[in-house]
Amino acid sequence: MKQPLILEIKGNALDDGPGIRSVVFFKGCPLSCLWCHNPESKRMGMEIGFEAKTCVGCDTCINLCPENALSRENPFFIDRDACTLCFECVDACPSGALTRIGTYMSVEAIAEQVLRDKPFYDTSGGGVTLSGGEPTLFTGFAGELAARLKASGIHTLIETCGLFDLARFDESLYPYLDLIYFDIKLMDAALHAHYCGVANETILYNFRALHARARNGGVPVVPRTPLIPGITDTPENIHAIADFLSSCGVGEARLLPYHPLWQEKNEKIGISMEKDHTPEMDKWLDRKVIDECREVFETAGIAV
Repeated sequence: MKQPLILEIKGNALDDGPGIRSVVFFKGCPLSCLWCHNPESKRMGMEIGFEAKTCVGCDTCINLCPENALSRENPFFIDRDACTLCFECVDACPSGALTRIGTYMSVEAIAEQVLRDKPFYDTSGGGVTLSGGEPTLFTGFAGELAARLKASGIHTLIETCGLFDLARFDESLYPYLDLIYFDIKLMDAALHAHYCGVANETILYNFRALHARARNGGVPVVPRTPLIPGITDTPENIHAIADFLSSCGVGEARLLPYHPLWQEKNEKIGISMEKDHTPEMDKWLDRKVIDECREVFETAGIAV
C-alpha cells in the first residue's frame, strides 16, 4: 500500500462538505491545473517552502546550507536543482520562513487526530473530507482510512479530480464513502490537456458511471466547476458542462468562485507564473460572471 504525504489536517472546516468537518489534504495529483489553489499539493514528494514575508534576513540558513542552494539572488531564494532536501535550513530557521511541505502519517495517526472532533461532527452533521491533491492516487491508503472512519460512524466525503482507475476505486474506497465531490473543469479535451496536463476522457467516463450508480441508490455524486477567468468560465465551456450534466440526469451542482490568493503559494514553492497568465487572474471573480454561470446551469434544470 503506497503511503502518501499529508499536507495538513484542517479542523473546523465549513466549506468542504456538510456540517463542521476535518479535511485531510493528501500531497500529489495526476493533474497539473494552471490555477491550482493548492499548488503545494501537486507533487508527491516532500518540498521546502519559503515565505519571504516571514523571513527576518538573518542568513542563518544561507550560511549553513551544505549545497549552497540558498541565496537572495535566486528568483525564489532556493535553487531547487541544487537542494537535496536535507532540511537543515528548515530546522535552523528562527522565524519559520522555511518549512517542510508534507508529513508521513499512518492511517491510525490520522484517525486518532480527526476522531477528537467527533462530537462536533455529530452535532453539526459534519464529518471528514479527504482532499488534496488527489486522494485516489493512494486508493489503498485512503480506503483503509475511510473504512476506519466508517467503523467509527463518521460521515466521509472525498473531493476528487476524477482521474483514477474505476475498478480499483470501487474495490478499495467506494464502499466506505458517504458523498463524492467530483470536479468537472473543462469539456474540451484539448483545452483540458493544455490547462490541466491531461485529457478528460477518463474523468468524464468515471463521472457518468458514478452518477448513474448514484441515481440507483449508490453514493451521491456532486459535480463542481471552478470558475477560472477566461478559461473555465467562458460561455462555451459553461454551456458544454451544463449540457453534459443534464445528459447525465444531474439535478445539483456547485460553482466554485475564483480567487487570486493561490499565486502567493506558487512563489512559496518556486513556481513561475509566466505560462498562460492573464491580468484577470490577479483579480477576484466578478459577481456578475458567477450569476451568469449560475443562470446557464439553472436554465438546464441544474440547481446550484
